[in-house]
Amino acid sequence: MRRSRGLTAALVLSLAGAGTGIGLVLMPQASAITPPVAFTADELPTWQPDGIVFAMAQANGTVFAGGTFSAVRPPEGAAGAEQEAVNFVALDAATGKPTSCKLAFTIGDGTATVRTLVVSKDKKTLYAGGYFGAVNGTPVSSLAAIDIESCTPKASFHPGFPATVRGLAVTDDTLYAAGDFNAVDGQTRERFAAVDAGTGALKPFVANVDEPGRAVEVTPDGKNVLLGGDFFTVNGSNSHALAVVNATTGAVTKTYTNIPSNSVVKDISTDDTGFYTGHEGSGGGVFDGRIGLRLSDFTEKWRDRCLGATQFVLPYQGVLYSSSHAHDCSTELEFPDGKRNFLLAQPTNHDGAAPAPVDGFVRGPGKLGWHPTANDGLGEGIGPRVMAVADKNDVKYLWVGGEFTLINGKAQQGLTRFASTGDIGAPTTPVASAASVKPGEAQVRWRTSYDADDSKLTYRIYRNGSATPAATVTAGSLEWERPQASWNDTTVKAGQTYTYRVTATDDAGNTSALSAVATVTIPTTVQTYPNQVRQDGANLYWRYDDAVSPYVADSSNGGNTSGVQFNAPALRQTPGAVSGASTAMGFNGTSQLVHGDRRQSVGNTFTVETWFKTNTTRGGKLIGFGNNTTRSSGSNDRHIYMTNTGRLVFGVYNGSARTVSTGLFETYNDNKWHHVVGTQGPGGITLYVDGQNKGSLNATSNSTYAGYWHAGGDNLSGWPTRPTSNFFAGQLDETAVYPTALTQAQVKNHFDLAKAPTDSVSAVKATEDTYINQGAPSTAYGTSTSLAVRGTSAYETYLRFNLPAAPAGQVLKSASLQIKTSTQAGAGTADTVSVVPVTGTWSGAGTTFNTKPTLGTTPLGTIAGVPDGSAVHSVELDTAAVSAVLGGGYSLGLTSTGTDPLWIWSSESTAAEGTPQLVLTFGAK
Repeated sequence: MRRSRGLTAALVLSLAGAGTGIGLVLMPQASAITPPVAFTADELPTWQPDGIVFAMAQANGTVFAGGTFSAVRPPEGAAGAEQEAVNFVALDAATGKPTSCKLAFTIGDGTATVRTLVVSKDKKTLYAGGYFGAVNGTPVSSLAAIDIESCTPKASFHPGFPATVRGLAVTDDTLYAAGDFNAVDGQTRERFAAVDAGTGALKPFVANVDEPGRAVEVTPDGKNVLLGGDFFTVNGSNSHALAVVNATTGAVTKTYTNIPSNSVVKDISTDDTGFYTGHEGSGGGVFDGRIGLRLSDFTEKWRDRCLGATQFVLPYQGVLYSSSHAHDCSTELEFPDGKRNFLLAQPTNHDGAAPAPVDGFVRGPGKLGWHPTANDGLGEGIGPRVMAVADKNDVKYLWVGGEFTLINGKAQQGLTRFASTGDIGAPTTPVASAASVKPGEAQVRWRTSYDADDSKLTYRIYRNGSATPAATVTAGSLEWERPQASWNDTTVKAGQTYTYRVTATDDAGNTSALSAVATVTIPTTVQTYPNQVRQDGANLYWRYDDAVSPYVADSSNGGNTSGVQFNAPALRQTPGAVSGASTAMGFNGTSQLVHGDRRQSVGNTFTVETWFKTNTTRGGKLIGFGNNTTRSSGSNDRHIYMTNTGRLVFGVYNGSARTVSTGLFETYNDNKWHHVVGTQGPGGITLYVDGQNKGSLNATSNSTYAGYWHAGGDNLSGWPTRPTSNFFAGQLDETAVYPTALTQAQVKNHFDLAKAPTDSVSAVKATEDTYINQGAPSTAYGTSTSLAVRGTSAYETYLRFNLPAAPAGQVLKSASLQIKTSTQAGAGTADTVSVVPVTGTWSGAGTTFNTKPTLGTTPLGTIAGVPDGSAVHSVELDTAAVSAVLGGGYSLGLTSTGTDPLWIWSSESTAAEGTPQLVLTFGAK
């Protein structure tokens, strides 16, 4: 019996350093792999057959694999010669290499195949079923018994099965068989039979069914037998695909009539947590998933209705591992229809109270963070077909066999294995961004990483290039659900620029690369528009200021619905819709969109809001909700779309499409920024454009389904005045979703705030820098990664900037120079450093102490007593003096009168956050 233990789940949030962190955690803590998963997702070197593996069993550290193949060969790239293996191979569980046990399963006419293997309770006998007439020349009839120690067929065990045997189960004295046969040893036994485990003599057990039997299992107490297959009747009683019968007589104990007629049972497994079935079908209304049933009364405890034929189920230590090609788990509130997922794991039981029944069935336990990849492979294109757990030298191995030819993207056919230890796969690199809407706070956000065998990861946030993390956040994610995690840095200072990088580490210590640098400049005053969106309760807020793909940050308070860019929309389009430094995102109108990274449900009260600019005549969806991500959503509503003529439509679906639209001559494809909002609440739905109410409708309900928010495109089939294109061609900005219906006053306030003057902050990096050294008067340091300042003997640093002009209607309100001390010992200084204008000419390549430029005498700013240690420092500059030189090139010099040197990073340093820069704040006159 395979033993099981219960599953526990926990929410964990770990923080270190200043600020606050937000992390959604799905799984409990662990020392290596995230429990209750027992195996890594890292494939181990394994010999591979030249065909398909249908059957697997294990005993005493040896794994037996059967199927349809003729030879086995070493793992890809490994040394060794191919060996003959006629439909069977025995392999060392720990090394993956063939053992000395050689058995050939053959038949005189047709193609022999091994379809099922099982080992006796005493681990001395291996039983094999399939379609074959001899084992190593010993005559048999589709069922054989093998002495494991000598690796020889037992000639005395010779029951006559005239057709394929597809499933076996064994007790101390009885071997049960399932298959295509109608008789055994000339006596009627239709698709199920029992023989003596020692002699092969037919037993009186009768469980006749009308269609093939595919699976058979014995309950742990030995009193009942579980039957699975294609059948519709058992001993004359109606029962489709699954039945329970008496282990001695075959009399019917339990029948099942709630499995769809176009679905069959491919496998049954049991342990002390229950028994589990894997299903395959075809056609509409098919059931392809898994069912968990109770051993006490054989009733159903849950049903996982993922689509993608399940071939095998294996309960082990409280987890049900399964092989399938699951491609749509929408009914389980997991991944939508799309890519195939061949290997999955989920708890055998719900942790705590099971969810409420849906359509009469309790949803299956959610999938766990174990996700090796495979492919369709050969034959029927099924992928993995069978599994077994073996142990050797205190290590457990999960073996997988089937039709696949790739595992984790690498060539590997038919057989692979995973161990209970040795996790070596690092998480993917986080994609991070940073933003600030008010002084004293920076929001650092990142798309959570993916790790194939760890659903709980630890993230470390590094500020300004420090080697010590400023914070640590623990958050959960799965391959198909990677919610945003974030940390608020509350120690930042207004007017200064900060950089952040993030890593992800699994419980085995494998760490991702550092994320790309995320940079933010803290405003000197509150940015009124985004601050109001957050105060009004947005729980999704895409500002489209992201500089990297495929991540769109959620800027809402505590939000975790980041967006995923699809087909590379254009980033950082300017000018954006809101006054200040915000940017927009551009969409091509044919294939580009952004979708939410987290499946969710939306009630009958909500608001959708976005800004847009377009001149399209093909219409398209601006924002909406749908049940898929990159594929066209079958369920879709709560959306705003544009018609070909430029009118706007807002609609929900509650059995029919309920819409409100702008007037016949109210069109908005004039290539100007417009603000559109749709609300639904107890009063119905309302459409607002540019702060004005454009109409309402008494529609207080919408469709009930779980889905994803979309911007820029999704299905519009069947909706009134449907445009030519489902996709929007133009720019979007400041997209937000609220769990409340905003009032007209709130909508008008957002429109007005977007146009109100607001401070904007520009960070201008040095375009060239160098320093001079009195001790080496003829040496130019233009390519040095460090810069130096000292009075005696003299070092002077020169920095060149290309300054922007002040935005229209604005003036420079403040200016500061930011520098970063280097990592060398004693980089700080006890002296005062002055920032002065450079009045002479200079170049990085040609300037030396002997050719140094002339400097101004009046300091623009000073900094005193810079401490040792690599850190960013800011020097406030004379605003009037910098204002006078806006819109052109400008050079600054750093000088000192003391003897203690200051060492800072130059623009040539690999520490990108160390480049000297000016921070300029512009605002209304």
